[in-house]
Amino acid sequence: MEELIKRYDLSPHPEGGYFKEVYRSALKVVSPETGSPRHAVTQIYFLLAAGQVSRFHRVAHDEIWHFYEGAPLTLIRYDGKTVSSRIIGPGEDYTAVIPGNVWQAAESTGAYTLVGCTVAPGFDFSDFSFFDEKEAEAFKAGYKGYERFI
Repeated sequence: MEELIKRYDLSPHPEGGYFKEVYRSALKVVSPETGSPRHAVTQIYFLLAAGQVSRFHRVAHDEIWHFYEGAPLTLIRYDGKTVSSRIIGPGEDYTAVIPGNVWQAAESTGAYTLVGCTVAPGFDFSDFSFFDEKEAEAFKAGYKGYERFI
């Protein structure tokens, strides 16, 4: 795993794990969600090691997760009413889509997982959020067993 961090020049991500942006489209579009200009598409490498989680967060636009190597990834989705999860990786689907403004979290099922995440319109940190304190408390009260993802 350390070799992958070095090879791809990955840095710590605020949600957990490590990342590196590998593509940002030169084409700009106006986001229908924010009304602001965004690059048409962005792509990152994202690595989670055993014991690390991608904390619940949401982005304004659809995010496509692509499995690359390592153990399968558990991708958790919370639409404000229900929590669901799916596995991407060997023996499963290799991609999954989280619609814009839907909460998501993830963890590796083994030693590490390397995935790619594509966002369109492109990712911008101003479109990214974690649960606020009230949302976190409500989620913890309703969904036991997911506290480590907050």
